[in-house]
Amino acid sequence: MKTYYNPEDLEQFGNMGEDAPALWDKFMAYYGGVFEEGALTAKEKALIAFAVAHAVQCPYCIDSYTQTLLQMGVNREQMIEAVHAAAAIRGGATLAHGMQAKNVVKQLEL
Repeated sequence: MKTYYNPEDLEQFGNMGEDAPALWDKFMAYYGGVFEEGALTAKEKALIAFAVAHAVQCPYCIDSYTQTLLQMGVNREQMIEAVHAAAAIRGGATLAHGMQAKNVVKQLEL
């Protein structure tokens, strides 16, 4: 089945710097710095990125971080638990934003 998402594009990600190399270099320096060991381990940061990738629905990031986590020794159960954590936060945020609608309804009912 053909989709908008092309898995082969993930391998071409580095080509995004061709037209703006200075900006690409700055982004990659920042990105690399973010994922260095710090207060969180590289594995913890990769799990967070994996969960966020699901929340923002980035198929390229999901593919990339799935591969990264497998290489780091993270198992399927841990990955699925991270996806559920992202889903719970996303769902909770949706419900919390429902307060905006409730407030508008309250105002208009008066």
